[in-house]
Amino acid sequence: MSISVLVADDQGIVRAGFAAVIDAEEDMTVVGEAADGAEAVRLAQELVPDVVVMDVRMPELDGIAATRIITAHPDAPRVLVLTTFDLDAYVFDALRSGASGFLLKDVHAGELLDGIRVVAAGESVLSPSATRRLIGHYASAADIGPGAGSAVTELDSLTGRERDVLALVASGLTNAEIADRLGITVGTVKSHVNALLRKLGLRDRVQATILAYDLGLARPNPPGHHR
Repeated sequence: MSISVLVADDQGIVRAGFAAVIDAEEDMTVVGEAADGAEAVRLAQELVPDVVVMDVRMPELDGIAATRIITAHPDAPRVLVLTTFDLDAYVFDALRSGASGFLLKDVHAGELLDGIRVVAAGESVLSPSATRRLIGHYASAADIGPGAGSAVTELDSLTGRERDVLALVASGLTNAEIADRLGITVGTVKSHVNALLRKLGLRDRVQATILAYDLGLARPNPPGHHR
C-alpha cells in the first residue's frame, strides 16, 4: 500500500526536489505540494495524505502553526518537520504542536525516505541522541504544555512498568535498549508503549517524551551535556 505524501516548502526548487525523490519510490506517492502553511493546511484537509513533509519557515502561515491546525483534526496526517538547525527553537514548538518528528533540511535522500516510512508507521524519527539534546536544551519545569495538568491524573492509570517504560522512552532509549535495561522482550516493550500512549491520549513517542519532561518523570541533561 502506497504512502501518500504532501510536501510543503516555500522554495520551489527544494519542494520539487523532495517531491521527485519521494515520487521515485515504489511505496510512496506525492499527492500535493504547498508553497506556504495556509496552502498546506488546505491541501491536508482536501487530500488527507498519510504524511506531510513540513518546512518550518514559510510565509502566510509558518510550519508550526500549520502543524497545529493539521494535527488537531481526528485521524490527522503525520507531520514530519524539516528544519535548518538541529536545535532550532522552532522545532520544539513544532513537536508540541503535534509533529511526529524532525529532520534537518539538508538530509540525505535515503534518510528522508526512511523518516517518512517511520512516521507513516506511527513512530517518531527523533534519534535517541537528538531527543536527549533537544529536550535537555529546551525542557524546564516552568515549560508545561497544554493538557499536561490533566495528564498528571491520567498517570495514575499507568502501571509501574508502564511508568518505567515512559521514563526510558523520554531518556531517548530505543525499544531494544529499553528491553535490555528492563530484562523484557522488545515485543513487550512495544505493548507497554502502545498501552501508555492510549491511556494518556498521546499520538506517539515524541509527545510521550515531552510529557514525561513536563511532569518531571525525566530530567533535562545537566549543563554542558548538549552541544
